[in-house]
Amino acid sequence: MQINFLKFEFRFTLLGLGLYLLLLALLISLGFWQLGRSEQKRQFLAQQAMASTAAELDLNREAIDMETDRYRNVRVTGHYDTAHQFLIDNQIMDGKPGYLVLTPFLIDQENQAVLVNRGWLPLGSDRNQRPDISISTPVNSINGRLNHFPSVGIKLKGAEIPTESWPALVQIVDSSVLAARVGYALKDYQIELNSEAIEGYRRDWKINTAIITPEKHLAYAVQWFGLALTLTGLFIWISTRKRSEPTT
Repeated sequence: MQINFLKFEFRFTLLGLGLYLLLLALLISLGFWQLGRSEQKRQFLAQQAMASTAAELDLNREAIDMETDRYRNVRVTGHYDTAHQFLIDNQIMDGKPGYLVLTPFLIDQENQAVLVNRGWLPLGSDRNQRPDISISTPVNSINGRLNHFPSVGIKLKGAEIPTESWPALVQIVDSSVLAARVGYALKDYQIELNSEAIEGYRRDWKINTAIITPEKHLAYAVQWFGLALTLTGLFIWISTRKRSEPTT
């Protein structure tokens, strides 16, 4: 196919044009996808900042909506179920393996509990020996921060099933599975225990869990749009020839 324009002729095949348009559409769509991700991250970080400075929630009296209340500070009265505790295995801190300790906290006047993340402790010299996570001081009220359960990159089959003995080891937290194990309902979120609270371990709760920042997403979008522009320039350059002047 040939198109003449001024002193230039534009030659290309339908196959070449189709391939160019396909790649162009892909690059542009990736650019707009990154723009969308950038905006999502901006909203996510703004929501985190607002939630962390909002008034403390009373879990005994107020309903929780994790879409808007994630990272809110909460308080709740009740008591720990020290007989049924969980250790989230394969948790790395400062390059060292260890566990996160999840202890059910039975809420006053309710037949359910919320899992309290009491922090991280290192793996001992003998992996077959479970750490002592007993609670020596009675706790009737706790303060902490609402969050989802820790996530993992690769979910292996059966990783959500806890071991038989207590404290039970588990790789992935599924509140419904753990509820069946303890025999009462569990909230589908955790409370990260306040760093000043007693009966806790290492607690370095972070607010920004976004690995890729909004600015990085924006930079990626610019790269995709730049590649689309470069592709267009190459296609025009390869397909364009200067028309030869007619001989007289």
